[in-house]
Amino acid sequence: MMMPIQEFADRRARLAERMAEDSIAIVPAAPERVRNRDVLHPFRQDSDFYYLTGFNEPDAVFVLIPGREHGEAVLFCRERNPEKELWDGSLVGQDGAVADYGMDDAFPIADIDDILPGMIEGRSRVYYPLGRDQSFDTKVMDWVKRIRSKLRAGAQPPGEFVALEHTLHDLRLYKSAAEVKVMARAGQISAEAHRRAMKRALKGGYEYQLEAELIHTFMEHGARSTAYPSIVGSGANACVLHYIDNSAPLNDGDLVLIDAGCELENYASDITRTFPVNGRFSDAQKALYEVVLAAQYQAIEAVQPGNHWNQPHEVAVEVLTQGLIELGILRDMTLDQAIEKQAYRPYFMHRVGHWIGMDVHDVGDYKIGDAWRVMEPGMAMTIEPGLYIPPDDTNVDEKWWGIGIRIEDDVVVTRKGCRILTSDVPKTIEDIEALMAA
Repeated sequence: MMMPIQEFADRRARLAERMAEDSIAIVPAAPERVRNRDVLHPFRQDSDFYYLTGFNEPDAVFVLIPGREHGEAVLFCRERNPEKELWDGSLVGQDGAVADYGMDDAFPIADIDDILPGMIEGRSRVYYPLGRDQSFDTKVMDWVKRIRSKLRAGAQPPGEFVALEHTLHDLRLYKSAAEVKVMARAGQISAEAHRRAMKRALKGGYEYQLEAELIHTFMEHGARSTAYPSIVGSGANACVLHYIDNSAPLNDGDLVLIDAGCELENYASDITRTFPVNGRFSDAQKALYEVVLAAQYQAIEAVQPGNHWNQPHEVAVEVLTQGLIELGILRDMTLDQAIEKQAYRPYFMHRVGHWIGMDVHDVGDYKIGDAWRVMEPGMAMTIEPGLYIPPDDTNVDEKWWGIGIRIEDDVVVTRKGCRILTSDVPKTIEDIEALMAA
């Protein structure tokens, strides 16, 4: 594990500082999901749970009780079971939860109905992600009902439930140095995968063969899963924003758009590159590509502490729209008119980025009240302008039809600007053609 255990303890301490007096936080682990019959999907831990614990088993519940005499951080988890471990691998158990994960106390998950209600009793507030897991919601309500049933005996049920996400997700928005280190490594692995896919494209074949190159590289470097289903769209498929079929042939003369990133220690990377299958951009492809690349460069420059969240998007829209006008794709209007009418929307229909972290579309508010959030050091985001010309758009010259281009990098705000975490994969026309020629 790259992330030190102390990092998780520090996160728990920061959350405890923000909780009300006499309160308790309850965070369940992700459940296992059935894929088909008796086969399970690969387990992926709930991001909030992992953020606070680093613990990667299902059937677990983390409880944080600020001021508890016997320790604030409590984990309910599976007991060690030699027979079960023979089939499914070793379990951490209660001793391991304390010794290896820094918990103050740990109990068998089978005993949670007997122990946790007593921890809730007497607490004024319960911080809990209500509505995320209906079956666990029912358990929590049953525990509270049990406490309320003993009112005449002096029991004190909690008086208020508070959405845990409001506090916890604001903490997650600001990445620590340890988090940035993991995300940077994920970016390096993903960049290597994109470089290999570019070279592999020269052999032709099918989109899924480039996807195989990506997954192979991820796993070769210790990233055991993708951060999201990989998009490998060649030709007009690049104009489908969430295309994941990845089954079409790679045709000479087409561009291929790859939007893919690995997940490393539960942290996502997210890179998009667009390049020619045969290693050489056509004149029309070059013209559109240069517009998107210029938009990305200028949008990244707008990622500065003190700027607001929407400034990179506004910058990108201006550059893309001006480019569409200069190329004759948008006609009979000025730049201001085109932006006011959103005439660019048929060709650029998404935002220029999103938060990134433990989730590829990470948590965190984009607005505070009615105002865009101001960027601060530690915030991590993607910058991904694009242009997509539908293959049947009779409003534009045929030479543009079916060209889809997106360029995406992951950046983190620093004190003086931003750091690009995914810079190891080429994105200029010259560098892409040189890599593929080599």
